[in-house]
Amino acid sequence: MSTIHDVVFLLDCDNTLLDNDHVQQDISTYLTATYGGQFRDRYWQVFETLRDELGYADYLGVVQQCRLAAPNDPRLLQLAGYFLDYPFATRLYPGALDVIAHLRRWGPTVILTDGDAVYQPRKVQRSGLWQAAEGRVLIYVHKEKMLDDIQQHYPARHYVVVDDKLRILTATKAGLGDRLTTIFPRQGRYALDPRECAGLPPPDITIEGIDALLNYEFSALQAL
Repeated sequence: MSTIHDVVFLLDCDNTLLDNDHVQQDISTYLTATYGGQFRDRYWQVFETLRDELGYADYLGVVQQCRLAAPNDPRLLQLAGYFLDYPFATRLYPGALDVIAHLRRWGPTVILTDGDAVYQPRKVQRSGLWQAAEGRVLIYVHKEKMLDDIQQHYPARHYVVVDDKLRILTATKAGLGDRLTTIFPRQGRYALDPRECAGLPPPDITIEGIDALLNYEFSALQAL
């Protein structure tokens, strides 16, 4: 049996600990400079189509689709390397690693994110988040639907979820109820888009940036 912790912190990656909007801007800049604006637009078009089909962002899957469309273009052989070698550590939000260490005073910190099985783990590793969370990383297609599995991996009396998507917080709250505290960092395009938040209940805690958690104290959760 795994240890049942008083509290476990579940931290999203993209636009919660890492500025993924900035990463995508860098990708667009690289695609434009290396392959041209038409290819850049095609890449993001295929990206959105694949995301609708798969339910998650598949950056490398798009590379493969682009190669199939242009099998005689040797430049595309270098494109996957750009994604895999991207310096994700430079795009962490200020204080992100400090927050992980700060929360660990009260319970285990777990990186809980959505994505594919290659690029997303690589992102978590190269950003330093994997090491900061001491290897506690869970990556799903739809994490809000995997609450039973999450609880099996990291049993706890109480959970804290930090996520930039209010719909994720709402769905997780519906599953865990009073055993969950939701924290909503207003960072990134989803958190700042009124359409993404319309009609959803407010989170338990709203912060303007992830580093604001350095000012929070969670000892009370250990008594729940």
